[in-house]
This record gives sequence, structure tokens and C-alpha cells, in this order.
Amino acid sequence: MNKISVSAVSYTNTLPFLQGIRNSDVMAQIDLVVDYPSECARKVIEDEVDLGIIPIAALTKLQDYHIIGDYCIGSDGAVDSVFIFSEKPAHEIETLLLDKQSRTSNGLAQILLKHYWKKEVEIRTEGNADAYVLIGDRTFGKKETVPFAYDLGYYWKEMTGLPFAYAVWVANKKLPEEFEEAFNAALAEGVSHPEDVIPGLPLYDNFDYKTYLTKNLDFRLTADKRLAIEKYLELYKQL
Repeated sequence: MNKISVSAVSYTNTLPFLQGIRNSDVMAQIDLVVDYPSECARKVIEDEVDLGIIPIAALTKLQDYHIIGDYCIGSDGAVDSVFIFSEKPAHEIETLLLDKQSRTSNGLAQILLKHYWKKEVEIRTEGNADAYVLIGDRTFGKKETVPFAYDLGYYWKEMTGLPFAYAVWVANKKLPEEFEEAFNAALAEGVSHPEDVIPGLPLYDNFDYKTYLTKNLDFRLTADKRLAIEKYLELYKQL
């Protein structure tokens, strides 16, 4: 059988998945590469890989997709790695600089500014702005260094009452059922002990990996998270 090509994210939040995959027999069935989120999405959309963990906003670019397994990058409230960092209070933000690495978080920031803070802002992709979106490991230890840090997982829960799924495992074609089951089992094993990935990670002031991996992140793709995906995509398409 030809190997299944898989793109995963290189951020800390995906390391538990990667440890499960790499320590599983499923590793023999795949070609694995790691990328940042928007590149994972591009590869799945352009059929350069068969399967990837992609930002949920990228689902709008796929005519036919299959969400694989029972796990995601998610949170039920504050996630501590998806932020609007700002020089001003949210209700005073006039310009927002997007993060090139994730369209989901860019969309989430715009949705919250529009529907939670009731602000229409100018969107920028280059240059300076009152506030900017930043995700992943680049946010670690940073929230104490800026005047205002808005955790988007927290404010999504405040606005909707729902948890959130930032990225899901998606295939652009139907994969063998036996592979899907084995892949899901590998993910389950990896997230059952996420703190095992901590040794050797770089240290940051005011950031605790154990809290992040075991409390802030919620890897289960629950019915409420699926509902949150539907709600997000509905609002995202209106931007």
C-alpha cells in the first residue's frame, strides 16, 4: 500500500499527537512532515498531502473533506496561546494586524471584535496597528509584556458558551477505515499523557507547560466543539 502523507503542526500544542503517532505502528504507514498551521492547510487544500491537522477556517476552502478521529486542538475557555495583543483596550482598537500563520485565529479575532466588542476595525496584513493577532509558541511568556492581552478562547466561551476547536485532523479523500482507526488510537495514546513532551522544551517566564498541556488545551473533539465549528464557520463566512 502507498504511504499516506500527513502534515502536522510544529507547535507545542501538537507535540502530544506527534508523540502518539511516532510511537505507534501507524508511523510505518505514513510520510510525516511538520509545518505551521496555514502551510498544513495549504498542503491539504492543494492535495500535496492526504491528511493534516488544519485550522478550521480552512474547511471553507475544501469541497470534500473528512474529519478524522476524535481529537483536535481545542480549549474550553482560555487557551493561553491564541491572543489579540494590544496597545489599547479592545473597545478602542481601530486597526488589527493579522498573523500570517493562522487564518482561523485571524477570523476568530475579527468575529470577537465585531460581535463581542462591537467594533468595526481596519484589517492589516503588513505594517503597524493598534493590535495584532499572535498564536502558538510565539505567545509563550508574552502576555505580561504588553498593555492588553485578550485570550481568544476565553472570549469565545464568554460570547457563545461553547468550547472551541482551533484545528482538526482532516483528509481530502476517503482513507481506509483500518488506517483511520489506527491513527485515532495513536492520537488517543499521545494525548493520554501530554506532559511527557515537556522535558527539553525552552523555558519562558510566566508560562507553565504542564498547565498549558493538561488544563488549557482540551484535545477531545466533543459534540460541543463540533457545534462550535459550525457556529464559527457561519460567522466566518459573514466577515
